[in-house]
Amino acid sequence: MALSTRASKLTTPDPSFSILKNAYHPTLNPSGHINLAVAENNLMHTLLQSHLHAHLHVPTSAFTYGDFWQRGRSAIATFLTKHLRAVNPIKPEHVALASGCTSAVEHLAWAFADPGDLILLGRPYYGAFPWDATIRTGARLGYVDFGDDDPLGSTCVKKYEDRILEAKANGEKVSALLLCHPHNPLGRCYPLPVLIDLLKLCNKYKLHLISDEIYALSVFENTVDTEPPPAPFHSVLSIDLTGLIDPAYVHVIWGMSKDFGANGLRLGAVISQHNVDLMTALFPLVLLTSVSSLSEHVLANLLEDDAWVEEYIKENQRKLSSCYEYISTWAKTNDIVYAPGVNAGFFIWADLGRTFLKHQKDKPEDVDKAVMDALLRQKVFLASGARFGSERPGWFRIVFSHEREYLDEGLKRIVAAVTTSEPAKESAVDLGHGVLTADEL
Repeated sequence: MALSTRASKLTTPDPSFSILKNAYHPTLNPSGHINLAVAENNLMHTLLQSHLHAHLHVPTSAFTYGDFWQRGRSAIATFLTKHLRAVNPIKPEHVALASGCTSAVEHLAWAFADPGDLILLGRPYYGAFPWDATIRTGARLGYVDFGDDDPLGSTCVKKYEDRILEAKANGEKVSALLLCHPHNPLGRCYPLPVLIDLLKLCNKYKLHLISDEIYALSVFENTVDTEPPPAPFHSVLSIDLTGLIDPAYVHVIWGMSKDFGANGLRLGAVISQHNVDLMTALFPLVLLTSVSSLSEHVLANLLEDDAWVEEYIKENQRKLSSCYEYISTWAKTNDIVYAPGVNAGFFIWADLGRTFLKHQKDKPEDVDKAVMDALLRQKVFLASGARFGSERPGWFRIVFSHEREYLDEGLKRIVAAVTTSEPAKESAVDLGHGVLTADEL
């Protein structure tokens, strides 16, 4: 059967899904795969479940089209005004709901970039951004390399400007700059002075700044890497934009997936306070990625319960801090180099290739593939740096937001994979360099 050119490019199944189907269980399937690749927070599910069961009380309006998510938009507006410390109060009309932040990224790429236009994206990046922003919009990504510079440091702004000038010299149009803040996979926040300089840069070249702040409240105290201390989180909405940028160019994305450990609710939002045309254009578009009325009801029940939210956030941050301390100690104990300074998210960025090569007599040409093969032979699944635009081979993202027994089993398998001296005769599974769909990673 004939398919469109667009669809034909996607007809090869991603073998990663077969791995995800064979999930580990300590008694039912002990030989299954431990999955430390997907960025899900399993630490708070019981608390979230108890609140949902106690307050669900589904109204009959949840079985209709409802009021076009007015309650959900109002709940998010009030909640984010407080917790992102927005300079200007967020109003419901500043919020557009969609079925996850995946859809939100796509909608903004569609709104800002014509087919062929570039959206700037620094390396390393969240592995699904390339497809989120381009697969149906026709936009392209202008990747930014940093070499030995810190991707979130003060010198990164010049790298972005160099890429803009390079694109202009090639006759290419740059429409937007996409940030993941806090950063995935580095688990750090952009320092406030860097954010200010990036805002100025976008104003200089009339670019939209898209700040994906899906991990905004999943920040925690780092008691391990204290010199220099990690930069605290500052939402772009918390910055007074006067004299920095036309506020119509500033947009934030947020959702329930990470901060509330609820990937499956499929609920994300675009927040844009000063661009009426954008919000008007998004209204018919978000109908294609509608949030279910039941998900909206659950969202509002949670966010409107101020006292519960405050305790939830504190407990979540405490647990994340403890998990980071635990996994950083594990990494040091097993001579695994990782990128320090983490104070947000659920993961560390680790150079497994370096440890792996120490134990190999014959050095593989493709380190990423060799390490992934070794991991899969040990039935542990991680996100490879090859999927995240890493500028150096051998880096992997390890998700630590799991119950201790499950995490320990995964970490044990990682150590076995990278310290074995026996090379594989053939690949366990050929994952290639494909990209899992959004929110899978």
